[in-house]
Amino acid sequence: MDVANTSFSDFSVELEDFEVRKASSLMNRVHSMGPGGSIHCIPKVAGNVVYFCSADNYVYALGCETGKVTWKLKTDGQMGGNSPEIHGDVMYVGNLSGSLYALDIETGRVIWKLKTGESSTTKALFYEGRVYCGSLDGNLYCVDSRTGKEIWRFRTGEDIFYAPSAWDGRIYFGSGDGNFYCLDAETGKEAWRFKTGDEVYSEAPSEVYGGVVYFASLDNNLYAVDARTGKEVWRFRTGKYGNSFSPVVHNGIVYHGSRDGILYAISLEGEEMWRFKAGGLVAVGVLISSNRIYFGSEDGNLYCLDLKSGKEAWRFKTSGQVWSPPAIWKDSLLFGSWDCHLYCVDSKGKEVWRFATSDKTMCKVDPPYKVFEMTVKKSFDETSEKGEKYDMDLSLNIRDEYLVKSEYEIRVEYQQKMKY
Repeated sequence: MDVANTSFSDFSVELEDFEVRKASSLMNRVHSMGPGGSIHCIPKVAGNVVYFCSADNYVYALGCETGKVTWKLKTDGQMGGNSPEIHGDVMYVGNLSGSLYALDIETGRVIWKLKTGESSTTKALFYEGRVYCGSLDGNLYCVDSRTGKEIWRFRTGEDIFYAPSAWDGRIYFGSGDGNFYCLDAETGKEAWRFKTGDEVYSEAPSEVYGGVVYFASLDNNLYAVDARTGKEVWRFRTGKYGNSFSPVVHNGIVYHGSRDGILYAISLEGEEMWRFKAGGLVAVGVLISSNRIYFGSEDGNLYCLDLKSGKEAWRFKTSGQVWSPPAIWKDSLLFGSWDCHLYCVDSKGKEVWRFATSDKTMCKVDPPYKVFEMTVKKSFDETSEKGEKYDMDLSLNIRDEYLVKSEYEIRVEYQQKMKY
């Protein structure tokens, strides 16, 4: 039989017969990042200087007004989502080689360096004279902020790709083992853990608001959990591609971006208030300022929305993915792009300046939904011209978010896989 001339009536597949499921760990995408000068981190502004990290191994300090280099330091490894943490005149930042640095923010001088077991991939936390950071070796490390000496470590069941946060003497973070943890900040003893249905990852820290901690899981749920007891308050269901970012709470409203490309505004009771659909995966977190909400997307845009209505005010397009929300300086927004530039735009979305990293090669990385697959659960009882029957359980790997949106493409691909 000529497959090209086969009509759709011979092979009818409805979209609701498909199930999207995660077939491998999201960490495979993190490990797939190649060399280059792409920027993934959330910039940090202190005074009139913006600090950020790049995949070219450098930590940069630029003047906010001009974009000119104040100093730069080449570390011993690539920087992924390693956003700077600044306390006083010291910056704490890790890299993918497993090094955690303490740097003088005026000069870039190395004060101390600690080696963890594997990559340190997210923002560190300064709290009560100590620095806390997670590692892909599965440990959360607690070190003395002055000396870099390890005080304690806490072992989880899988890699940690989650920026820790602190509240009321406790440390909060997630792990690839599917648990969200609460530890005593002084001793590192576990207070409680909350089990989700999948990996718990975020390059931005979780937030405690009104005694409730908000975090999300790749099981497609956003959770509100009592920060003292670990008891679930509510959960909010997002799309099919999970969550790997932390929500932000502002004036009693939870703002959360999902990997489906949707930014949600949710009440403290877990009810949706509005949603905004971007052209790609919504990046690490959001920045809220002056009744506007700003966030990046894998579609290459920095978005600005009205905070109350969720309506778009403007967008700024770059040549690469915008993974992280901006930092703010006066009336300007500073953010990085996968296209190896740090951008400064004004409050109306007009470019003020841009700065190129030392390596202008964009890092190669697996597509966002490679770890997911689409499965046809329906069994088909179709009779061919020869009277043969076919009972099929078909599956295909999703290559991008647009594949699942085209019924025509799906039907054609499955037709071509049939044997006559």
